[in-house]
Amino acid sequence: MRTIEQIVEGMREHAKDGPVLIKELSEKGVPIVGTYCTFVPWEIIHAAGAVSASLCSRSQKPIAAAEERLPRNLCPLIKASYGHAMTDTCPYFHFCGLVVAETTCDGKKKMFELLNDIRPVYTIQLPQRGDRPEDLQIMKKEFALFKEEMERFTGHEITDGDLRAAIRLRNRERTALRDLWSLAELENPPLTGHEIWEFGEYMSFHFDKEASITWLKQQVADLRAAVAAGEDRGLGKKPRVMITGCPISGATKVIDAVEAAGGLAACYENCGGEKELRYLVDEDKDPLEALAEKYLGIGCSIMSPNEARLDAIRYLADLYRVDGVLDMTLTSCHTYAVETYRVREFVHGLGKSYLAVETDFSENDKEQLATRIGAFIEML
Repeated sequence: MRTIEQIVEGMREHAKDGPVLIKELSEKGVPIVGTYCTFVPWEIIHAAGAVSASLCSRSQKPIAAAEERLPRNLCPLIKASYGHAMTDTCPYFHFCGLVVAETTCDGKKKMFELLNDIRPVYTIQLPQRGDRPEDLQIMKKEFALFKEEMERFTGHEITDGDLRAAIRLRNRERTALRDLWSLAELENPPLTGHEIWEFGEYMSFHFDKEASITWLKQQVADLRAAVAAGEDRGLGKKPRVMITGCPISGATKVIDAVEAAGGLAACYENCGGEKELRYLVDEDKDPLEALAEKYLGIGCSIMSPNEARLDAIRYLADLYRVDGVLDMTLTSCHTYAVETYRVREFVHGLGKSYLAVETDFSENDKEQLATRIGAFIEML
């Protein structure tokens, strides 16, 4: 039986295979579609016979190049996205033939106009309320138009059967990820929060979903077996923290600060975490309507009102028995910054401690984050 450390190292051995895998798929003639956001329906891309690849948007390195054309006081995620495209330093962007954009924040919408000069961009127009029947119909219409675009791009007609098969496959992946995250519910969790994030990243950049789902199920089974055999890394004794707010991938220093201070990042209410992937698509409804319903329910700060985010925080706080909530906002992300007041009041109403931090992709504030987050963990 493998130890927990052996399981984690086995994952890390192949965690960076993504660029090689996407190159091989491109060389086989598989259409590559680049995306930046969880609002883009993976199922429609897959149903068209294409591969959806998350584009690079999480590094400080290309930001200087992006600032030659973009304002400096813009979200680092937007600048990194555009900078990677400008400098051709993202392998997924290099091989994609189409970028699918979405009308989330204003900065991204305007950046996509410039990005269209580098690669063809198709934009999904999102309704930004979500609490009216007409919003669902708008989303369904947008997804129908996107389906037509994917048919043009790939030359493959998408049937309802194709969509239903893609929905089932993606739901199976979401269910496998649920099982991974549920390890943090244990009294004696086998993985740190950073390690759970790494497993999620592995799944994002391995494109044979049948194989990666089977692989993840085996890792989770082996991790549970190691716990049952008595392996204890002492994680059950640590204060449990939920991380919410902006996408965490470019700012994993926040996770590291929590865990260096003696806490456990028990769950993520962020893009790439449980915000979208925990919730399944209804497999019995009309597929386009089911997809529209599911994606419209994402609790992103661009939605107004954004009750879905508060509902998710309440649910996850209870599920993971969290002691505190850390609300991470990227510099110049105005929608998440405005929401911090309401989220703080809501979290306090749950009887939980709350801390808001603002950061970017640089290393400049690591000591400041360590000090503030360390004091927060000590208080917990």
